[in-house]
Amino acid sequence: MKVGIIGGGGRVGSNAAYALQLMGAVSEVVLLDVNREAAEGEALDLRHGAALSQPIRFRAGDYADLEGAEMVIITAGLRRRPDESRLELINRNVGLFRDILSQLRQVSLHPNVIFLVVSNPVDILTYLAVRESGLPAERVIGLGTVLDTCRFRSYLAEYFNVAATDVDALILGEHGDSMVPIWSCATIAGVPLKDYPGYSKEAMEQIFQQTRNAGAEAIRLKGGAGYAVGVSITQVVNAVALNQNAILPVSTLQTGALGIQDVCFSLPTRVGRNGVAGIIEIGVSNEERDALQNSAKVLKETLQKVIG
Repeated sequence: MKVGIIGGGGRVGSNAAYALQLMGAVSEVVLLDVNREAAEGEALDLRHGAALSQPIRFRAGDYADLEGAEMVIITAGLRRRPDESRLELINRNVGLFRDILSQLRQVSLHPNVIFLVVSNPVDILTYLAVRESGLPAERVIGLGTVLDTCRFRSYLAEYFNVAATDVDALILGEHGDSMVPIWSCATIAGVPLKDYPGYSKEAMEQIFQQTRNAGAEAIRLKGGAGYAVGVSITQVVNAVALNQNAILPVSTLQTGALGIQDVCFSLPTRVGRNGVAGIIEIGVSNEERDALQNSAKVLKETLQKVIG
């Protein structure tokens, strides 16, 4: 499968490319970036590791080089300026994203191409892509809370001293302040979280706050997330490339699940070769349902301000 990464010279895009190299589920990766030399450098570095990894072709290119791409990952975004409001930053990123969509519409992509939106605010931009890309909604996917869920599980694993792969817990809703932890379905090796030795409601709330603030903490310590978002992106790419029908908390257009519609945010979603194959309505508590509906309301209010 041929994949394009827009923003491939940056931290997120290059980490995604490296994670794809380790996984080996795709055949070709084209890196695009406004800084062409950065994209060239990342592609060169990745090619140098080919003898010890997977046989994937890496190269830098421009939009024309995306011809025939079966998946396009959009990671490009603008950083917040000093004294800039959140809404002003959103508006600038919406403008950049519209330019990217305009360029992509001029390329002969694969007829069944899938867009994976990673740029923030991911739920807003995923909705914009659904509206303006010309693709069916099922072929537009946002990374959503995949990374938040990964972080959540890692913190829970550290607290309970278990393998993160044994933790089954979800963050749903917005990739942002109104994200919702789904405690009612959380388990460790099949044991409900509240029944696991060491469980404490206060500790769980602290873990959720750590999860919600993890992005800001990564920015403070190293300038931004890289490795974890790279493997999160690869999880979605693999679900498509290998037709896994994996159930992931990606951001997609909602059409009625939990009474929510006409907004993109994360619910458990089956993802396969054709993109979104369906939403899984898990049993959530009344409190969690209310929080998810509030999260959708928050996103709709922002959408009204920036898109109309």
